[in-house]
Amino acid sequence: MKAFSLVGYSDSGKTKTVELVIQELVKRGYTVGSVKEIHNEAFAIDGRLGSDTNRHRQAGAKLVTARGLQETDFMYQEKLDMRKVLSLYDGFDYVVCEGVRDYPLPTIMTASTVEDLEPKWSELTFCVSGRIADAIEAYRGVPAISAIPDVTPLVDLIEEKVFDLLPNAEPGHCGRCGGDCWQMGKRILSGEAKREDCGGNRGVELLIGGKLVDMQPFVENILRSTMLGFVKELKGYEEGAEISMRIRSSSEG
Repeated sequence: MKAFSLVGYSDSGKTKTVELVIQELVKRGYTVGSVKEIHNEAFAIDGRLGSDTNRHRQAGAKLVTARGLQETDFMYQEKLDMRKVLSLYDGFDYVVCEGVRDYPLPTIMTASTVEDLEPKWSELTFCVSGRIADAIEAYRGVPAISAIPDVTPLVDLIEEKVFDLLPNAEPGHCGRCGGDCWQMGKRILSGEAKREDCGGNRGVELLIGGKLVDMQPFVENILRSTMLGFVKELKGYEEGAEISMRIRSSSEG
């Protein structure tokens, strides 16, 4: 799965750019998901007093699901870590994030003026878009490409630059690439490294409570060979298919 973020101020053309990018990616045959970061502290998807789901929330349910005829909504009673959020999109080709800044994602900056670019500038910015892209050709060596009237060049660049999701391992828990995932992302975007150079990309991922756990290669190899040994004997096993398993620890004993 590949994911990237569009970051910028309100009225900078950010949401319109997101909309056009999603449409073009879908047009090209990709499966696309999206994440919208909302900074309003009072935001709740269902804050209506007296509604059935709100009554479930008030009663103490940690996860509320509203299953309707046209959609199913999951409401967690906490702000989830971005790694856990993105794990829900497993199997998608692209996840387009709006306003997400706390995960090492390739970033497109949108702005109305040059002065607006600097405060939110990220070392993982690979393109400038939005209203400012009509006035400049580049900023800090990064191309400025407007999504209007033609989003094609912008999505071409997305296909070229955006890489498979990095693990965002806890500081000090990986470092196999010689740095952290933010530094690795910057090196990939600049062409100094490739995504497969990520030392944590060994094909085995262990998450406990939604947090990635670093493992030594010896432990990874044991876990991989043990699980494959069991799974290969099961009906439905396909060579090369991704295998996922969830184990919930028992509260007994």
